[in-house]
Amino acid sequence: MALSRRAFTLGAVATAGLTAYGLTINPPPAAAATYTGYLKTYFTESPNQSGANYGLHLAVSRDGLNWTPLNQNNPVVTPTAGDLGLRDPFIHRKQDGTFVVVATDLYGLNFGRNSQYLHVYDSTNLTSFTGYRRIQMHTYANVHTWAPTVFWDAGRGQYAIVYSANTTTDLFLVNYTSDFRTVSAPQTYFSPGFPVLDADIHVEGGVTYMYYKNLANGYLYGARSNTGAPNSFTTYTSGLRQGNAIEGAHLVRRNDGAGWWLWGDSFSPVNNDFYLWSTGNLGANAWSVLSQRDYTPPLNSKHGSIVCITEAEYNAAVTRWGTPNWVRLKSSNFPDYFVRHANRTVRIDPYPFEPYRDQLWRMVPGLADATGVSFESVSVPGSFLRHSGYVARLDPNDNTATFRADATFYRVAGLADGSWSSFRSYNFPTYYLRHAGYVLRIDPLSSSSSAGDRQDATFRITS
Repeated sequence: MALSRRAFTLGAVATAGLTAYGLTINPPPAAAATYTGYLKTYFTESPNQSGANYGLHLAVSRDGLNWTPLNQNNPVVTPTAGDLGLRDPFIHRKQDGTFVVVATDLYGLNFGRNSQYLHVYDSTNLTSFTGYRRIQMHTYANVHTWAPTVFWDAGRGQYAIVYSANTTTDLFLVNYTSDFRTVSAPQTYFSPGFPVLDADIHVEGGVTYMYYKNLANGYLYGARSNTGAPNSFTTYTSGLRQGNAIEGAHLVRRNDGAGWWLWGDSFSPVNNDFYLWSTGNLGANAWSVLSQRDYTPPLNSKHGSIVCITEAEYNAAVTRWGTPNWVRLKSSNFPDYFVRHANRTVRIDPYPFEPYRDQLWRMVPGLADATGVSFESVSVPGSFLRHSGYVARLDPNDNTATFRADATFYRVAGLADGSWSSFRSYNFPTYYLRHAGYVLRIDPLSSSSSAGDRQDATFRITS
């Protein structure tokens, strides 16, 4: 269906506005900033949807790899119009240094529900998200508007909003905007002859790079253009894939100047895996797979985006929203496994699982010695991880001296990796918490123990 070159606005009926080639006043570029952290946006799902929430979630990271959810992993805002939920939230730093978030207008798993709109929020410094609105991207019937990405098109002097649609096939459309309120008519941006999904776009060294999913074979690819104009991209990488299924390609420029990361995530709520590659040269077809030991996504997080932030922005977001009052314990040698309780047994299992809250622990001062630590279950308050007959279990605190001693550990440098942690028993000082046959227990260990035993006793404290 041909559309006139008119602008679409917030209402169901479009009104006149700026076109792609309209007269605009370009915003001044933001002053050069030093980025010391990262902020991630996402929504959440879990296998039986007990952890599903379709509001805007935030997490922060110092290294860009291991993430701390903010606001107790609850949303900071939730849409109040359209489908009353969002997916695929994309955050973009605008030319003036402030932020805009655009997101799919969809609640839950009803992918047959098609919206012509995107949700939009503004943020000055990540402490609030205001100006909520929806923008109408097209007037097609029964066509979705999914997984938006944003980049600044310097040649046009406008922002490009690129998103997945299914007009003649699964392809990318683009609308241009100066204010994220009025947008140009949609144009086909990328339709390479096979169906595609989930674009992410960055401009680097005068080249516009786009990563996407080829729906025909299930792999991620990179394409590039010297102009960033619609229909100007050429694919330059071989296919990338980890796991059984992957989508949600997302590029991140590293703050340390060492190159780029490429994230991808699974698209099933029963599989919360994220996958990661790195490269020192975005223009080369040379991506290296990172081990899941190297990174930890936010709990239950799904398809989102990452933006580099300053120290002031990092501190402001943490101060405003707060960090979790719980931790998770990640296994060193089974890095997709987390410590959880099940029927009072304490063990490691691959995440995701339900109830997902059984992996959440409050790490409190040791019950027998406040310089140590004890682990109280979040899902069974008043019950603690303790050893009994050398085997770890979850029991209610009876406040006896024996219980307090069994439930107290000293956190020390990881026996297999000093940047991780190991936990030495309070009342058996040469014994450490470790897994064996996936069940936690305490055993005598030291730096001279076998590499495998030391790995079994090493954990990352994460959230």
